[in-house]
Amino acid sequence: MLLARALRSAAAALRPPPLPAPRRLLSAARPRAPLPPPLARPLWQLGGGGRAALLLRPRRGWAGGVSCGCGGLHTEGDKAFAQFLADEIQEEKKLQKHRALPAVSGGWELELRGTEARLARKVAGERITVTFNINNSIPPSVEDDAQEEQKPGEQEPDLTSTPNFVVEVIKDDTKQTLVLDCHYPEDEVGHEGEEESDIFTIREVSFQPTGESDWKDTNYTLNTDSLDWALYDHLMDFLADRGVDNTFADELIELSTALEHQEYIKFLEDLKSFVKCQ
Repeated sequence: MLLARALRSAAAALRPPPLPAPRRLLSAARPRAPLPPPLARPLWQLGGGGRAALLLRPRRGWAGGVSCGCGGLHTEGDKAFAQFLADEIQEEKKLQKHRALPAVSGGWELELRGTEARLARKVAGERITVTFNINNSIPPSVEDDAQEEQKPGEQEPDLTSTPNFVVEVIKDDTKQTLVLDCHYPEDEVGHEGEEESDIFTIREVSFQPTGESDWKDTNYTLNTDSLDWALYDHLMDFLADRGVDNTFADELIELSTALEHQEYIKFLEDLKSFVKCQ
């Protein structure tokens, strides 16, 4: 008994002393204050300057414009645009050859409907009308490398309107109208003094019902590309007898050019009014 007790005492003496209990940190005893929010990064840093950078980049032409009472947006670019148009209108008016549209000889009556013009005359029981539209009537300028460069002070060549035109011949006692589609070949325009050469050509011929405005594709159309020359010459003589000849074609070019220039100036004026608040 005494021996067992002595052995337990000796074992207790040999056991290492217990470690002290860890002390509680003061920071754990109180609630931790929230961390401050991270600084907001600029959008241009997010994604390495990709789409976010485009969102912050000012748009081209944006100059801090404001809206006025008309409800439109007006910027410094609009102001410069309007001034440019005002100068352009002034210069175009200086170049304008005809303040009033030139008349076509031969008793032709002119009727205008926007960019469309119609010339009409009556000859011994027949009514002849010539219709054309000035839109897309100026041939595109072709730069020739072999052409000499324009000298300083030399005026640029005048723009000429050469529209396609349609001739309609209506007889009083028939229900059909003879329709001839004509145009100006580029290699023939401007060759003055050449009586043997026609400055316009007939491209297509067909009959259409009189009084109907819709073109009927079911009616036969004669293309003159493969037409016998004798028949073609008779068709040209047929038009010349009714006042549609080289003289008429020249005067039609002059009328169309004046009308196109007039409409161009009007377009510039409308554009300036649209850009600039009035």
